[in-house]
This record gives sequence, structure tokens and C-alpha cells, in this order.
Amino acid sequence: MFPLHGKKQARITPYINYGLIGINVLVFLYELSLSNAQLDQFFQLYALIPQELTTSFAGVVINQLVPELATLFTSQFLHGSLFHLISNMVFLLILGNNIETRLGHFKYIIFYLTCGVLAALCQWFTAMDSTMPSLGASGAIFGVLGAYFIHSPRTLVRVLIGIFILKNVMSGVNDLQRVANMTVETGGVAYWANITGFVFGLLLYPLLGLLNNNQQQE
Repeated sequence: MFPLHGKKQARITPYINYGLIGINVLVFLYELSLSNAQLDQFFQLYALIPQELTTSFAGVVINQLVPELATLFTSQFLHGSLFHLISNMVFLLILGNNIETRLGHFKYIIFYLTCGVLAALCQWFTAMDSTMPSLGASGAIFGVLGAYFIHSPRTLVRVLIGIFILKNVMSGVNDLQRVANMTVETGGVAYWANITGFVFGLLLYPLLGLLNNNQQQE
């Protein structure tokens, strides 16, 4: 935990975390309203397509509504199945509230989105020529999990990590496979993003905590 210098930290309402959960749920409900063809187009537009991101980094302009760099953010709010959504949101609800309370609203949203973007970039790096959409909030949530690991190291976080990883490995991407013909090997669940998201959470959380301490000392 971050030292409080003798001052009791005020309890804040984690409305950013609740908002993130709400957005993820609303986007998924919208996905359910789409036909298979429309859902495929939706993923192609808002999910991260590694090959297109590689082309964008090379300076080639891709003529589409959403710039490929923006999909580093938009892809964090997409899910391929109900189980994928529920497993992510349960962990975000349990863990995210505490981390937002510790960091504050602004630093928490920066922390969450940064973990998600960095995790997505690592996933892209492992398959830069892939045309399979990469999506999901898992990279950012694994970052929150890494922060919670530092925040409360004596809890059963180690067990939660194992359960969460197992759920991601076993999570059905049946809906996503049916619509976009994805598999674990060719796309769908971004396992490298999950792992690296956790590592980035371990690294970024203490840095933001130091900023909190510096502010208190001023």
C-alpha cells in the first residue's frame, strides 16, 4: 500500500470503474442486436487488426471510418461471448473499485487505458501480419489485477490469478468463432495481452502511487 503520511485517505465512489463496466455491457448488448454479417463488420472496424496496425505504422493511410490507432482503445470495450464479458466484468468490479479508490479517478482511467493499450501492442507484436481481430478488456483488467497484487499482497490474489487465467484459456469463444471463424491460435482471446497487461500493472501502479505521495508532501 502507499504510505498515507499519517492522514486517513478519504473514501471515494469508484464511478469511473462503474462507468467502464457500464460501457462494456452496453457495447455487448449492441453486439447482440447485430446480424452475423453486421457483427463481423463491427469487429473489423472497431477491433484491433494487427496487419492494419502494421500498415498504419508504416505510414500507409487506411481509408476507414475509425483510424487503426484508435482501435487500441475501442477494442478494449468489445467482447466475443457472454462468458468473456461476465468473467471480465466480475473481476473488474471486485478489483477495480479498490484501485480507483487508491489512485483517484483521473489516474485510474489513465492507468486502465494505458495498460490496455500497452497490452494490445504486445499482442500485436507477436503477430504483426495477422488479419484476425483482437478484442476484449482482459489486457486492461490484468493490469488492474497486477495493481491489486501490489495493493493487497497478502490476500488470495495468487489464487484469483490462476482462476482468471484458467477461465480465459477455457472461455468459450463459440460466438466469435461462429461469426468471424476465429480460434485460440489465430485470434479471438489475446493471451499475450493478458500476460503483459499484468506485468504493466505491476510497473505502472507504483509509479502512479509515487505521484500520489509527492502530491501529499507538497
